[in-house]
Amino acid sequence: MRRIRLPFRPMFLWAALMAGGCHAREAASASAQYQVVHTYPHDPTAYTQGLVFTDSVLYESTGLYGHSDVRAVTLATGRVKNSKTLESALFGEGLALLGGRLYQLTWKSEIGYVYDAGTLAQVDSFRYHGEGWGLATDGHSLIMSDGSDTLRFLDPVTFQVTRRVAVTFAGGAPATRLNELEYAGGELFANVYQSDWIVRIDPGTGVIREVLDLSALPEKAKERSPADEVLNGIAVDPHTGHLLVTGKHWSTLFELALTTPPGIRP
Repeated sequence: MRRIRLPFRPMFLWAALMAGGCHAREAASASAQYQVVHTYPHDPTAYTQGLVFTDSVLYESTGLYGHSDVRAVTLATGRVKNSKTLESALFGEGLALLGGRLYQLTWKSEIGYVYDAGTLAQVDSFRYHGEGWGLATDGHSLIMSDGSDTLRFLDPVTFQVTRRVAVTFAGGAPATRLNELEYAGGELFANVYQSDWIVRIDPGTGVIREVLDLSALPEKAKERSPADEVLNGIAVDPHTGHLLVTGKHWSTLFELALTTPPGIRP
């Protein structure tokens, strides 16, 4: 079984962007926004939900009922070094690393899991209300998306919601279907589910600073189902500031150097 949601029509998001009064740079050409500096092999059986990169290890959360896991991957080869499989009734979602622990969401089960990053042994679990989509951390809080325009900030000890931020385009139009998240340089990067876009969000105000159009990536040239195998998965190399991005069932992971690196206001 695959995660199927209502068909997403990029024109609707484009209309929201224009109606929201976004600056022209938010719709800039792909060539002006990033450069592909490296490609790596990626497991095409992985239904990618979350990515984290640290100390030369790529951690990945995968989804689909009966196929979900959390794994440690060698970036250069795409080889899975270690993995922890979820129960077949659980659908894996977003992933974040904080204090040597990996935090993983599930889609509809309203439960998350905590693992030791070194061994992938489960050390804790936590509950939340509603669906779980993307997860990131700013070093203090866990930041969670649920497919709506609202991000939740969670205390990583009590898992209570400490604040909520509504995400909007510059003119105030809401930005929905926020999925996989990554925090870097004081800003949030978010996949927009079933689109080729990653949005750059001010986590304080929720305002989108830029829309990255990744439709020119070679992997996107392949024919794919509109409800599956879409762009999803963002990690940041802390040493270079480059983005590592892939998609559900993609055979390639791309390293992107942004024209405006993380932490520099677009």
